[in-house]
Amino acid sequence: MNSADFGGEGPSVPEALKPLMAQYEKYSRMLQYQVDRTTPHTINRWLATAGLNALFLLRIVFAQGWYIVCYAHAIYLLNLLLAFLQPKFDPSLEQDLAATNVEEGGDELPTTNGHGLDSKDDEFRPFVRRLPEWQLSATKSTLISLVCSFFVAFDIPVYWPILVMYFFALFAITMRRQIRHMIKYKYIPFDFVRKEKYGSRR
Repeated sequence: MNSADFGGEGPSVPEALKPLMAQYEKYSRMLQYQVDRTTPHTINRWLATAGLNALFLLRIVFAQGWYIVCYAHAIYLLNLLLAFLQPKFDPSLEQDLAATNVEEGGDELPTTNGHGLDSKDDEFRPFVRRLPEWQLSATKSTLISLVCSFFVAFDIPVYWPILVMYFFALFAITMRRQIRHMIKYKYIPFDFVRKEKYGSRR
């Protein structure tokens, strides 16, 4: 489905590239189908992802190159981790919208219960992630990084200790910001409570 289905014109593709684009879409659908089939198999999927990442790291270590590819892959994984830890609906935006509604004379007023707390805090609200768990494994990006490590064009000379130090500094800064956000809006991105099956209580 493209924009032409809604009455508009889709992106113009030269006639010479249309067969290539068709093959690309075909193999993309095949790859996505295989990835979707692994979604219920969490343990096997993560073992495969760990194996691919270990293979990629061994390739980087023994080849003594392609550090910029490894750095780009690590930054991409960090972005995925941040999206995995963040809620789908940002509570800061919800508070801003509620405050704006009150200022404009809306009916969204803070209500309190008998203990003087916001009644919304007593409601059970399941944590909905911005990025689902099955998309965190990033198998496709690991495969792309592994393939890129076989092309000399991506072997850009760089002093790798600087990249390692910069990545750990960036990781520390972003994690500290994320932990502060979690503490401020009182949410935990992990469920440590034992889940009971439906109908287990008699």
